[in-house]
Amino acid sequence: MSTAMNFGSKSFQPRPPDKGSFPLDHFGECKSFKEKFMKCLRDRNFENALCRNESKEYLECRMERQLMAQEPLEKLGFGDLIDGKSKTKTQS
Repeated sequence: MSTAMNFGSKSFQPRPPDKGSFPLDHFGECKSFKEKFMKCLRDRNFENALCRNESKEYLECRMERQLMAQEPLEKLGFGDLIDGKSKTKTQS
């Protein structure tokens, strides 16, 4: 049985991943941020709203290391956490 390799018939055209999919962190570059986020979730009975700062830091790490596409933090739902700003009203 002979297998013919026909390299010239089709060329591979790479395309970017679909939105929402991104490379795994094979080298553990953001592992500490992930662990901090997961600990926060466990400590707070998996109420993710209580761990938004940790989530933001993890996503920032991934974007800085090109493990996901750069997105404005406002678009990711963290507009109120940028530069220490908070939309919550302080009580006097």
